[in-house]
Amino acid sequence: MLSNPSLTPPCNKDGKDEVNYVGRFAPSPTGPLHFGSLITAVASYCDARAHRGKWLVRIEDTDIPRIYPGSEDHILRSIDAFQFDPDAEIIFQKDRLNLYEAVIEQLHQQGLVYACQCTRKMLGSNHIYQGTCRNLDLPLEHQAIRVKVDDQEICFTDRLQGTHCCNLQQDLGDFVLKRRDGIINYQLAVVVDDYLQGMTHVVRGADLLDNTERQIWLGQLLGYPKLQYMHLPLAMNDQGQKLSKQNMAQALDLTQAPQLLQQALRALRQPEVDLDRPAQMLQQAIAQWDIALIPHCTELHGHYL
Repeated sequence: MLSNPSLTPPCNKDGKDEVNYVGRFAPSPTGPLHFGSLITAVASYCDARAHRGKWLVRIEDTDIPRIYPGSEDHILRSIDAFQFDPDAEIIFQKDRLNLYEAVIEQLHQQGLVYACQCTRKMLGSNHIYQGTCRNLDLPLEHQAIRVKVDDQEICFTDRLQGTHCCNLQQDLGDFVLKRRDGIINYQLAVVVDDYLQGMTHVVRGADLLDNTERQIWLGQLLGYPKLQYMHLPLAMNDQGQKLSKQNMAQALDLTQAPQLLQQALRALRQPEVDLDRPAQMLQQAIAQWDIALIPHCTELHGHYL
């Protein structure tokens, strides 16, 4: 486990662990928030509040070249427009790069990561990394950094999707924590920040379901506590594609926040709430929150823009 005091999760004034539930909404600013993002925000917020827990917001912006101009501002304005109430200051991952570098150095000292000089062209179409550079002992500078995985099955029980398993060595191979261009990989940043922010529960879209075993593996290597996961079904457009920035999903119209909030709760199959100010609607939704009503599938089919 990390011994650096700056890499220690929060405690309350008595030095005891925080509340039993800490959740988060962690959008990436590669475009403005869309309806699929709203579903995740609503579900994560209601689930945390229904458990009398804390809810935090984190902007996952380590992939700096992909940040879409104005998207961070739209995310922050959306939090205000829908009257979500985070329990701590919003953090930005691009301000925390030194923390991720410290974790990579820790893993390096333990012999758990190595430098990789393989390019995409060299790897070709094979999506399973064969460990080409694992024993070359290359210098870390100006190379990708991969973490070693073992030949073992990792399983977790998702609160919606049931049991999910993966053998990382057989299905993926050693995976990248830092790219050759210096960009910190999502897998590392999310694991470190979930630990440092004291997360206990992760509620997010089913498109991230297959990332979970990698994050569990990293957490095990670092001695972090286990998390509870709930992967929500994805809202799909009329072409059967998930709503995303890449598929040109429409930005949330913040002037229609109450109506959009009502639609998001309907998509989650929650009991009806009265059309009102978002804060009042959220309070009603929290009082009625029931994850058993959320479709236990990976896709929501309907008319979602």
